Amino acid sequence: MTAEREELREGLRLQAAERFARGEASALIAKALRVSVRSVQRWRRTWNEGGPRALRSQGPTSQPR
Repeated sequence: MTAEREELREGLRLQAAERFARGEASALIAKALRVSVRSVQRWRRTWNEGGPRALRSQGPTSQPR
């Protein structure tokens, strides 16, 4: 994933975190952010365990080939 794409995804996760804090439903968040409900559910679980900081990008998962 490119750095630009990674930054975009992190932004989506952080927007979702703001909505989690307001108590919005996963389906509404998914529709607003144009992502799958499954992704939002996964992000919410991560957010519940570690807060918004846990949704920040961890950097590339592997070295480019």
